[in-house]
Amino acid sequence: MTRIIGVRFRAAGKIYFFAPGKFNIAQGDNVIVETARGVEFGRVVSGPREVREEEVVQPLKPVIRLATEQDVRVEEKNRKKEKEAFKICLEKIQKHGLEMKLIDAEYTFDNNKVLFYFTADGRIDFRELVKDLAAVFRTRIELRQIGVRDETKIRGGIGICGRPLCCNTYLSEFAAVSIRMAKEQNLSLNPTKISGVCGRLMCCLTNEEETYEELNSQLPSLGDTVTTSEGLTGTVHSLSVLRQQVKVIVVLENDEKEIREYKVEDLKFRPRRKKTKVSKEEMKKLAELEKGGGASKLDDN
Repeated sequence: MTRIIGVRFRAAGKIYFFAPGKFNIAQGDNVIVETARGVEFGRVVSGPREVREEEVVQPLKPVIRLATEQDVRVEEKNRKKEKEAFKICLEKIQKHGLEMKLIDAEYTFDNNKVLFYFTADGRIDFRELVKDLAAVFRTRIELRQIGVRDETKIRGGIGICGRPLCCNTYLSEFAAVSIRMAKEQNLSLNPTKISGVCGRLMCCLTNEEETYEELNSQLPSLGDTVTTSEGLTGTVHSLSVLRQQVKVIVVLENDEKEIREYKVEDLKFRPRRKKTKVSKEEMKKLAELEKGGGASKLDDN
């Protein structure tokens, strides 16, 4: 068994694991650790626990030390320097006439590197920009192109639900979202209603997907033929997934048709497990929303 702690380096960022070593570390403590980017300041988000050795990537780096008051002051100073670095980089971008949108600037704790995050429609030749920035900051410079989802994760905002964005508050990694999830949940396929601030499909579509899949598996499909508890044969007209009720067009003895509502347990039908179909028209209409999915590119510690 191996003893580990979970550390984050940015709000809602990916959690990385380190060995606590001889230190008495608790959740909420600040620590100094060595990462692929150098020495970094992080916050412990999960306290010490024992896991099997095969569950972590070896070798597990140890915590250098618990953060001191001086370390906290250095981190606060770096955050202030990042604002100035952002302004300088913005001026240099305008000077070189580059078609890129600067999103954020970040100093590593040891000031060994300054990272600038930006978005752009295509590839950008920023070699001259890097030279200018290196001359100003006299340290290593890294420019990193990110996607619109990453941009929204950094900037934050309020979703259509009226709450702070999930990606900016607690989501460590982006969920894989598909149009099929919206279809499965009988949501409007209007892009303005199922896309988030970033313009991509909302990450929260995954929250209830498993529940809807389970509930839908217990219902017939639209257009299926069913037999009611009264012995009538009918065709499924509409479904209420959460209430588990089905509206059926039944044929009466005088050949008249009538819509009646039944609980799913009062119907006999062939169990379905067909994939929810999305029409070509819907696919074409919403294809753009599925671009840009995948994991965040920001967390490389």
